[in-house]
Amino acid sequence: MSRKGLSPSVATLACICFFATGCIPSLEGNEPREPSKAIPQSFGRSSNTSNASPPPARATQTVWREFFDDAELRALIETALKKNQELNIQLQEIIIARNEVSARQGDYLPKVGVGAGVGVERVGKNTSQGVSDESHGLPQNLGDFTFGLWGSWEVDVWGKLRNATKSADLRYLATIEGRNFMVTQIVAEIARSYFELVAIDSQLDVMKRNVEILGDALEIIKLEKQAARVTELAVQRFEAEVLKNKSRLYGLEQEKIQTENRINFLVGRYPQTVSRNVQKLKDPLPKVTSGLPSDLLKNRPDIRQAELELSATKLDVKVAKVEFYPSLSIDAAVGYRSFNAKHLVVTPDSIIYNLAGNLAAPLLNRQAIEAQYRSANARQLQAVFNYERTLLQAFTDVVNQLARIENLEKVYELQSQQVEALTRSSEVSTVLFQSARADYMEVLLTRRDSLDAQMELIETRKRQWLAVVNLYQALGGGWRSGS
Repeated sequence: MSRKGLSPSVATLACICFFATGCIPSLEGNEPREPSKAIPQSFGRSSNTSNASPPPARATQTVWREFFDDAELRALIETALKKNQELNIQLQEIIIARNEVSARQGDYLPKVGVGAGVGVERVGKNTSQGVSDESHGLPQNLGDFTFGLWGSWEVDVWGKLRNATKSADLRYLATIEGRNFMVTQIVAEIARSYFELVAIDSQLDVMKRNVEILGDALEIIKLEKQAARVTELAVQRFEAEVLKNKSRLYGLEQEKIQTENRINFLVGRYPQTVSRNVQKLKDPLPKVTSGLPSDLLKNRPDIRQAELELSATKLDVKVAKVEFYPSLSIDAAVGYRSFNAKHLVVTPDSIIYNLAGNLAAPLLNRQAIEAQYRSANARQLQAVFNYERTLLQAFTDVVNQLARIENLEKVYELQSQQVEALTRSSEVSTVLFQSARADYMEVLLTRRDSLDAQMELIETRKRQWLAVVNLYQALGGGWRSGS
């Protein structure tokens, strides 16, 4: 180590560096801007969904444990929040982001270290150093023993390191919101799959009852044939209808297995039977309060995540901009050094130290810095557009689901009337056939129409439940657990 001092002309050197670096380059019409947060004052429809006899209204901020009152569904969601692989992967992303914050915080603190060294040096006799050593009686092989402390500190004059730390901190918060958004998606997906599974159970029940009815009708047709009231054609048509409905049972069974396994995958377990409340589909639909569009800004995790990412990219632009300015660093060291180990700690003869201030500015690598600056600005604009797109998508999702719930309610009411009418007509056709006032085709077609209507009614009811779940998700519900 050698003795150094701070240059008295630091101010002059700084001026030279500023002139050398020049001005910040133009962004050529790609200037950064703030996102537009203006959204309509309302969703354009009634803020509340309606149904025949709804339970008390639940706000969009309701935690999922209160919104989903089915015990089996709650158990599935709780298991998924612990074992779902995607959520656990996202948790590791949060840990990585938190570690990045810690690393950034250490960047603007002084770096201090301790070191020690041992070496040997031989100087030629025909050198000035060799002649001097020989005249002083020093050996040709000189030892070199040293130890001490050293320190280095980059002075954060322009706030580059602090802004980089703040950017990392914002991205850490964004990863938390990203996990919240994933929780919302998984909770909604499990709920949707659960209601699909319950609907399949209801359809299987209807189909099995219909197969039994058609089987009984087939036996009657066979008796009618023996009495010469119908032909073999009637028997074959009814038998074909029975076989067709039995084959549909296997299709529904396959759908049930796939839906169960989709739930099992989300829950993080291998295929097994899923416990469910088969009567849940008949329960009254929960009533969801949509609130104001501005509530989306604080309820939707994806919007908050996009906003945090936007704030982080703004700081990234500042960090990239500072690269054009001179950087100031201070280096210092203190310790002991001697050619002989027994004189190493002799004070003050073996003490060495240095203190130096360094001011550096880019000269030849400006093109690379300019490219990084423009790229950081472009990423900031990407974050702006992503925020605006996320906000637009959130608003559109809510409007779509509100309309879907309203229209499905009307469809369900009309289909219920259709099922009642077809059920009565099926009974009437059977009576008329037995009294020889209707042919077998009227009975067959009426029974087929009644079955299709019942299946469609169950499908519509399922779609109503899915629409309620989708609205709950679109309004930002699902990630709050209440714990």
